Amino acid sequence: MKSDIEIAQSSKPEKILDIAKKLDIPSDALEPYGHYKAKISLDYIDNLNDKSDGKLILVTAISPTPAGEGKTTTSVGLGDALNKIGKKALITIREPSLGPVFGMKGGAAGGGMAQVVPMEDINLHFTGDFNAIQLANNLLAAMLDNHIHHGNKLGIDVRRVAWKRVLDMNDRALRKTVCSLGSVGNGYPREDGFDIVVASEVMAIFCLATSLDDLKEKLGNIVVAYNRAKEPILARDINAHGAMTVLLKNAMAPNLVQTLENNPAMIHGGPFANIAHGCNSVIATQASLKLADYVVTEAGFGADLGAEKFLDIKCRKAGLKPSVVVLVATIRALKFHGGCEIADLNKEGCDYLEKGLVNLERHVKNLKNHYGLPVVVGINGFTFDTDAERKILQNKSKELDVPIVSSTHWADGGAGAVDLAETVVKTIEEAENNFKFLYEDDLDLWSKMETIAKKIYGASSISAPNNIKKQIEDLQKNGYGKYPVCVAKTQYSFSTDPSLKGAPSGHDIAIREVRLAAGAEFIVMVCGDIMTMPGLPKVPAAEKIDLDKDGNIVGLF
Repeated sequence: MKSDIEIAQSSKPEKILDIAKKLDIPSDALEPYGHYKAKISLDYIDNLNDKSDGKLILVTAISPTPAGEGKTTTSVGLGDALNKIGKKALITIREPSLGPVFGMKGGAAGGGMAQVVPMEDINLHFTGDFNAIQLANNLLAAMLDNHIHHGNKLGIDVRRVAWKRVLDMNDRALRKTVCSLGSVGNGYPREDGFDIVVASEVMAIFCLATSLDDLKEKLGNIVVAYNRAKEPILARDINAHGAMTVLLKNAMAPNLVQTLENNPAMIHGGPFANIAHGCNSVIATQASLKLADYVVTEAGFGADLGAEKFLDIKCRKAGLKPSVVVLVATIRALKFHGGCEIADLNKEGCDYLEKGLVNLERHVKNLKNHYGLPVVVGINGFTFDTDAERKILQNKSKELDVPIVSSTHWADGGAGAVDLAETVVKTIEEAENNFKFLYEDDLDLWSKMETIAKKIYGASSISAPNNIKKQIEDLQKNGYGKYPVCVAKTQYSFSTDPSLKGAPSGHDIAIREVRLAAGAEFIVMVCGDIMTMPGLPKVPAAEKIDLDKDGNIVGLF
């Protein structure tokens, strides 16, 4: 069986100018990066505002497992299938981080016969967007330290520097560092640390900004430090936001690529959903809705993280309204949630499946009851799924009153997801959609976090040390209470314990850290043992990645 990269390398992509024609994008609105990828001009996108919006399809998933769910693969397969049944559809998803590419999670270009290409480019440097975000972030860090070194006119308390440097790589040695060692000429020594690029506030701002002017305004609002009176010092106070905007100017234009079936796809921005807000850029989503009748987008990890943040942060800020949610699962993953060992997942396990369906059920009920959205469950099918197991799913479909459709897009491309596409279109046309947010803006920060924990995670309470409670109270008093909450927690469980599979209830969600993202306009609450700078596994994927004698990339998934 061919690997993903072998399938991608044997494909026959069309020139990107021809792909653009399918969306009626003129050639002068493109900045090609070679023959098969291009950026779409922001000036062109600005002129799309008079067009009506298409239908927005959000793809999310059950809580992730080692068995895999295939959320991006389903997004790509569904987009191909919608085009196959005659709909003008566009796939709009996130860019992958190099950290997971060289670590263990894999890329973000789909898999099998449901991929976006050029796969190697997308999973590696692509068009340089992440490098621009990394540079903009670190320019701000350098200018902050430089200001302190040259007299500290703003009276910054070096013990209260809040801004970290970032790197788009998993590197645990950089989580905690000491900087400015060596001599007086190197600045004031202090404890510091790195985050991964996809966890940075600049990435969040990049993905939430609606224009270059909005980007500059948001960058200027970043709180980088505090003075001795504990008053915030902003990026604009050290005049960094203009140069940061310059570094991000070209990156802000969305990237156009294609699927294996030569259907258009837009890939832009990529915050993680377990430590950030987990959605592609607002600019790409809004542009896509003007260019196509159906837009398939996705939110990272399970619906308790990615979908919650997509709905409560991105949709709130950008005025978006999903037409339907596709909740992705596999029978293998559901059996894992029911207690099945990994070695036995390919064997029939009806008892495990029955037990594991509680995870699917909670996600479905969250989306339907708390957000008022119609849901279609998309089962990413495997050859060893049995009729008895499929029968259990159909019974659950009747019980939950949601369609459950099995697809084979990994093996068959768009043709394998036609039933899913037709079900999605029918659901959009016929199902009731009463979209609402989980909480209102004027709810206080503690109550927002409590609402997420109790309604989405099934928790009975939230807790925090007194110093964290004080930080939350201070944020509330200082006018940041109107912001939504962005929870950083494990993606593997509704709880903060990754070992608790299924749908745990009655647990406590402990808040151990609070971060103000004043530029992105949300409050990050870090819960449980979650790292904003991941580490590499014992055997990182990088060990298998190489060039062959002909200069071709091998070992990339």
